[in-house]
Amino acid sequence: MTIRGWTFLTNHGHVLVCVARDPDATIREIANRVGITERAVQKIVSDLEANETIARFRVGRRNRYVVCGNAMFRHPVEQDLRVGEFVELLATEERDAATASTAS
Repeated sequence: MTIRGWTFLTNHGHVLVCVARDPDATIREIANRVGITERAVQKIVSDLEANETIARFRVGRRNRYVVCGNAMFRHPVEQDLRVGEFVELLATEERDAATASTAS
């Protein structure tokens, strides 16, 4: 049974996971993966940068995003957790799945 209409993560969380999994992804690629507009991704990336959750670096004509693993979550329920611990769980799962598919 599929429950529609909500997910466990907000769009900010989805963008953060996309950046952790693919630091070289473009705004357009992230927007397509998350299912939101490019403008919404730009705003979220700006929010995450302002909170020092991610950092942006120019590489030629493109941007590379890096998750600041020591950043803390903002909400009181999770304020004692580091962002790096959260994204490492999800990024590791993605890497493990990719490794398994290339090993077969």
